[in-house]
Amino acid sequence: MPVKNIILDFGGVLLDIDYLLTEQAFIKLGCTNFKEIYSQAAQTNLFNKYEVGEITEAVFFDELKNLSGLKNITPKESRNAWDAMLIGFPEENYLMLKELKKKYRVFLLSNTNETHITAFEKLIEKVCPVNEFENLFEKVYYSCRIHLRKPDAVCFLHVLNNANLKLEETIFIDDSIQHIEGAKKVGITAPLLEKNVRTAALLKQLNL
Repeated sequence: MPVKNIILDFGGVLLDIDYLLTEQAFIKLGCTNFKEIYSQAAQTNLFNKYEVGEITEAVFFDELKNLSGLKNITPKESRNAWDAMLIGFPEENYLMLKELKKKYRVFLLSNTNETHITAFEKLIEKVCPVNEFENLFEKVYYSCRIHLRKPDAVCFLHVLNNANLKLEETIFIDDSIQHIEGAKKVGITAPLLEKNVRTAALLKQLNL
């Protein structure tokens, strides 16, 4: 059956990000073990809890201060270092989404947290109003607000059921292999967005 529904990841797919920038920011503050406690592929339970909204921003940064050994770090320094990975929302992706919306039901599914939402909304505002951005999607699913995260099967099933999507008509695009594998286990067609490949180029390859 033809594709009717497209579920897109945000960071790395629509928003330009670089996890290394956050690692470097924490190292600059004196942290020596950030790579051990956080990476794109694996992270400690603290980050998982924050991404599903189990803990507040204050608790997150307080526990992160303990994990990183940075006892004297201020909340502002923590927030700036944590947000360093967020680079920008390219206008080309905004224009791409406008075109996709004309032909498909488009959804956003992102593992994120309230701190990053505040930060990337400012980046989005440089291209278009946040409400206009959100209206490019039929629905936006942020892990910290639906209390579910990728690659858990229940997260994908929630989106499918909530939006009444048929598996055979749905495609999911992400740049993290563990999320792609999670989607495939549920039965969703899920091509991986390879590093240094733009999302529009992948969509073109897929004839979307």
